[in-house]
This record gives sequence, structure tokens and C-alpha cells, in this order.
Amino acid sequence: MKIYVPLDSAAVALGADDVAAAITSYAAKAGISVEIVRNGSRGMVWLEPLVEIEDAQGRRAFGPLSPADVPALLEGTLKSLGRVEDIAFFARQTRLTFARCGLIDPLDLTSYAAHGGLVGLKRALSMSAQQTVEEVTASGLRGRGGAGFPTGLKWETVRSAQASQKYIVCNADEGDSGTFADRMLMEGDPFSLIEGMVIAGLAVGATRGYVYLRSEYPVAIRVMRAAVSIARENALLGEDILGTGTAFDVDIRVGAGAYVCGEETALLNSLEGKRGTVRAKPPLPALHGFMGQPTVVNNVISLATIPVIFEHGAAHYAAFGIGRSKGTVTLQLAGNVKYGGLFEAGFGMTLGDVVTDIGGGTATGKPVKAVQVGGPLGAFMRPDQFETPIGYEEFDNAGGLIGHAGLTVFDDSADMGALAQFAMEFCAIESCGKCTPCRIGSTRGVETIARIRNGDHAAIPLLEDLCDTMRDGSLCALGGFTPYPVLSALNGWPQDFGVTTAEVTQ
Repeated sequence: MKIYVPLDSAAVALGADDVAAAITSYAAKAGISVEIVRNGSRGMVWLEPLVEIEDAQGRRAFGPLSPADVPALLEGTLKSLGRVEDIAFFARQTRLTFARCGLIDPLDLTSYAAHGGLVGLKRALSMSAQQTVEEVTASGLRGRGGAGFPTGLKWETVRSAQASQKYIVCNADEGDSGTFADRMLMEGDPFSLIEGMVIAGLAVGATRGYVYLRSEYPVAIRVMRAAVSIARENALLGEDILGTGTAFDVDIRVGAGAYVCGEETALLNSLEGKRGTVRAKPPLPALHGFMGQPTVVNNVISLATIPVIFEHGAAHYAAFGIGRSKGTVTLQLAGNVKYGGLFEAGFGMTLGDVVTDIGGGTATGKPVKAVQVGGPLGAFMRPDQFETPIGYEEFDNAGGLIGHAGLTVFDDSADMGALAQFAMEFCAIESCGKCTPCRIGSTRGVETIARIRNGDHAAIPLLEDLCDTMRDGSLCALGGFTPYPVLSALNGWPQDFGVTTAEVTQ
């Protein structure tokens, strides 16, 4: 009997390790032969720990499971959820980047290859660097870390640059509230990220890669380090990739938890051993990045999607999505939502479909008041905006941003004035201090919102001017995007600030 018990951080937080220990203990006492596989998560957090039993009939799911359920599980009397693939939340997805996540042992390279792994790398090894970049460009892949910048254009800039050394840097510093896709991928399918980084190195002429991981992800750090060692042992990394004579290697680096190090230039400073502060641009990291050399800086999901593109072809990937938003988006539903978890589908679903249909509305059963999309710097979207399709330009036109595609749901008990003040406080605490609009503006913003909420309505124009200055004058998105949650809350729910619609000028 093969039993899959997730090692994913969310599952572990909900008792997965205790369940695994209980299975081992009970099986030994009952004389039942079991093989426990610690897989990644299937992404349905409300069902964690989600345990699967594989037998002659396939894999059957049980969850959420507790140690007390183990005897019934092993004796065959516990009611099953059926196949994971038939659960409505999962069945509606288009799993490309996350196709293997939760399906395989994340550190079993043989299983990885049996489920499509390495097909993309082998194809890329047969192509020229220019052809490889052209394939990525044709796929329409854009940066999944938040900026939405065309991946192929970034790669071509680095490929064309003249330098003795180039680098691939994976930004795994997933600091946005309500986001966990990077962590899930690294814990559940680490070889896809490694494969994507190797292909990126082939494409631009880089021989060194770094994964910059946040210290708050101990399971991901452990799994990634183990995966890198296994990849080296099997010639996926090193001086002779799959016997082709091509060199590329990866190292894991752990940051200290600064939110601003999710910004690529602050990340590069930290990676170099410097203080994590934002660099002025130009020069761009693509030309003057890590150690002053041309550097590709891509997010985990962007790089892990590369093998999919090369396995199935650029046209296959580009066929999904809407407008200029090609492929799939890995939505992360969190906050006050009934069905929280990761949902991968083609761009184009409406925000309302995701929140009310797929997410099931609020966990409390109360009406949805707001959804913050894109982490702590994202705008609060109102229910009357729920027809907005999930796409980069479509969200921009609606005054929002997709960012890393985290959705945090709030019911009608939420105080939007307090949430706006929290956004400014977050910026003030996390600011690297490099630029005045962010460093001083956020501090003044906290004070100004407090004045408004305490009845000083004459401060509203001051807050709006302050947000304009932060948006236009900040060096990076931390100060530049903080006005999104603040002004969207003020304009959408002025009553929560104690003011009227007429008093809000923007």
C-alpha cells in the first residue's frame, strides 16, 4: 500500500507530520505493509492534510485527515473523497506549471522524468541560443513575480550582451501576503525550477545560477538544497549537462526576510552581501546585474514554466489566456474565503468567477466586501468590479494590478480605513530608506490617514497629493504601489474613513 502524505508547509502546519507518524506506528502494530511518500500539495488547503492511497484502483483521496482517522484509513473503513482529479476545485483547473505538484515525490528524479520532466531541457539542448529565446518570446510568457515584463525580451537583452560571465537569478523571495505559489512549487516540484534555470542559462550564455530564497521557508530550503544535490549527481547541473559538454550550476542563497528584497535590484545587493537597498535604474540588471554582469532575474513560476513551453511548444502555451496575457495564471486564494488554495487556469476568468464560484465566497458566509489582488501593494477591488477579466492590461484598466496573483478576500465586517492605514504602515516598516518619497512619504501617510479617520477631512487632498508623489517619485514598487490599496480603499469605501463621497477628489 503506497500512501502519499504531503510535506508542504501548509499541510505540515495542519498536522501532516503527525499523520505520517501515526500511519507508520499503526501499520507496524497491525502488520500492514505501507510505503509512505511525502509529496507536495495538490493546492486545496481546506482539505489538508490531504492523504492519498494508491492501490490497484488508482489513487483515492482522504482529507482533512487527523491522526485519529488513521486506523479507519488503514482498515479501509474511512470514507474517501474519490480521485483528486474529480474534486470540483481541482477538475476545473488547467494545470501546466503545477501539473506534477502533489502528484510525485518531489525528490524522485525518475518519477519527474516519467511525468514529462527533462523533455523540455533535451529539446532546448538541440536548439541554438537564439532559437531558445525566440521560443520563449513566441510563448508570450511574462514575468509572474508581479511586473508582467515579457520574459523573452529580458532574455534577449542578456543574450545579446557581451560579457565574460552571465548569471541566472531566481527570485524566490515570495513576501506578499496571501501568496504561496513559489513555496508550493519548490516544495512539490523543485526539478522543474532547476530545469527552467538550466534552459535559461543555455539561452543567454550563463553558466551560474542562484536561487534567492526567504528564510521563512525552511521546508522549501531543505527540498531545494536536496534537489540541487540530486541534479548534480545526475548531470543536470555541473560541467557536463546530460553529456553535452555544456556547463551550468545552481546555488541556494537564503535571505534574512526583508520584504524589499523581493525587488530585483535590492535582491541583487543582498545576494552580493550588501545591504538590501534598491538600486537606481538604469543601468538595468539585464546589462549590469549580479556582480556588475548581465543577469536574468526571473520569478520561480516564470522559470518553472519554461520546461512546459519547451515540452509542448510555444504555440500550445500561447493558446491559453486573453489578450497579451498568455498562458496560465497561478491564482492563490487566501483570507476570508471558503475554499482557499492554489488554482491554475488560463488568464481570462473574471474576478467574480474566482472569488464566488471557485473560492465559494467567504468562509464566514457573510457578503464579500473587498478583494485585495496582488499582495499588500495591490488595490482593493469592489464587488461591482467582479466582471473584470484576470489579465494584466484588463486589471490595469480597472485600477488594479495582478502582481503575484494572490487574492485576499474580506467580508463586510472589514474596516477599509484600518486596512488603508495598515498598507501605509507596512510600507513605512519595510522601506529600505533609499528614496525620500517612500521613506518619508509612508510615515507621513500613516499620520495623514489617522488624521482623516479622526475627523480631519481637510487632510484628504494632502493624502491624495502624497500618494501621487509616492507613485511617481519612488525608486521601486514598494513606495510606488502603496497608493493602490490606500486610494482604492478611500475611493471605494469613504464611509469607512468617516467621510462622504463628495469629499474625495480623486
